Amino acid sequence: MANDASRQGRTALVTGGAGCLGRAIAIALHDAGHQVLVTYHNSAAAARAWQDEQAGLGRDFTLYQVDVADNAACQALVRQLEQDGRQVDILINNAGITRDASLRKMSYDNWSEVMRSNLDSMFNMTQPLCGAMADRGWGRIVNISSVNGSKGAFGQANYAASKAGIHGFTKSLALELARKGVTVNTISPGYLATSMVKAVPEEVLKEKILPQIPLGRLGEPDEVAALVAFVCSDAAAFMTGSNIAMNGGQHMY
Repeated sequence: MANDASRQGRTALVTGGAGCLGRAIAIALHDAGHQVLVTYHNSAAAARAWQDEQAGLGRDFTLYQVDVADNAACQALVRQLEQDGRQVDILINNAGITRDASLRKMSYDNWSEVMRSNLDSMFNMTQPLCGAMADRGWGRIVNISSVNGSKGAFGQANYAASKAGIHGFTKSLALELARKGVTVNTISPGYLATSMVKAVPEEVLKEKILPQIPLGRLGEPDEVAALVAFVCSDAAAFMTGSNIAMNGGQHMY
């Protein structure tokens, strides 16, 4: 049963908020009526500039710095949230990195760095927060995976493995929390019009990436963010353990 916060807006925590998708998700959740906390890792100046820009538009975001690959840092963040009187009702595990190379040329550091940032972070951020959600009888956990976690990609054995692992984590946790009023879902975007993808040479984009996408274009971060906001709503209460694809038809399953 939903708690009283359902009538007042809830508090959402979005990791990886310095990136294009994280920012779009934060805005969508704010505009849905929630208080939004945003984490970043290295880009403090950019994060605070964005915070100031959004404040000028009437959106108030609270920033926290944390390395989601570091369990001790995540535990410290949760303690800080408690000290600040923050109750996290919605957790968006969005932070992630790439370190691409064919497996023959991939270093162990590049393998382990991606696994820690993309997959260990699921445990690091979720484990200290999900119990309180269950105790309160309401929660939403959304884990951001990728189309390449389902279909694979050349040069991304580390990234694809980490993103595939996310949905195994989602399904198991969804079973554990289903009777507690907490839903856990995966969203797997395709290629989005983010700064990282836009930096790809135009000929590569036109000749190799777009031909794979039946809709013939990149997705917009705002489109994925709108899906996240729905999954976090009361209207999506019967959805848990799902892997929701939004990839322009690039991979259908």
